[in-house]
Amino acid sequence: MSGGAHAPQGATVSPAYPRPIRYPGRLIAVEGIDGSGKSTQLRLLAQWLEARGHAVHLTAWNSSGLVHTALKRAKRNRALTPTTFSLLHAADLAVRLECDILPRLRAGQLVLADRWAPTAFARDQARALDARWLRQTYAFAPRPHLAVYFRVPVDEAVSRILSGRHQLKYYEAGSDLQLDPDPQVSFHVFQRRVQLHYEAMVQAGELAVLDGLAPVAVQQADLRGLLTEILERQPRTSDVVLPRP
Repeated sequence: MSGGAHAPQGATVSPAYPRPIRYPGRLIAVEGIDGSGKSTQLRLLAQWLEARGHAVHLTAWNSSGLVHTALKRAKRNRALTPTTFSLLHAADLAVRLECDILPRLRAGQLVLADRWAPTAFARDQARALDARWLRQTYAFAPRPHLAVYFRVPVDEAVSRILSGRHQLKYYEAGSDLQLDPDPQVSFHVFQRRVQLHYEAMVQAGELAVLDGLAPVAVQQADLRGLLTEILERQPRTSDVVLPRP
């Protein structure tokens, strides 16, 4: 299913993350379009790490108590513009970062994030928001020690999502952009736009890539291998850095 639309032109990645700060913990993020399998892999990784005695904390996109309720209500009423959608997600991340994530990094814990700022850079640019504005808006977010993008075709993502529920969600499908009256067609068009921006971040070296079509055990082994390299590295000033506004 092609969706009959073209990917947006000019996917760009602005420079970010140049100001270093020291933390003994590690921040690991997974990224991908909806249905990529990243959340499953992150949970398996957490179990593996905990079994080896690591202090692990899982954090998810749009999960702060302060912001989640307001965002859920706005989604239900379909009242979100692309800008307010982005700003609410930025507020959610800022609350979780200040109240939950940074204290754990200072304490030396492993923080595993199901989505991080690259989600906003990909999704919100797909909604035609300016790349530089997005980088400035999310400039408070530290760069993960490891950020992994699970690459899957959109057809596979749709199949996985609909195997667990009967329909796509309104914003998940990009229906707010009026790309196509059919939610599945709209999903294809929107998620291909999102993929374009993820791939730009891959090319810029901001994301490592894993094959989301590989067997679950193979993906998990590859993810563990990437993380093991991070854990074996001696802490350095540049390991966790904050971006420049």
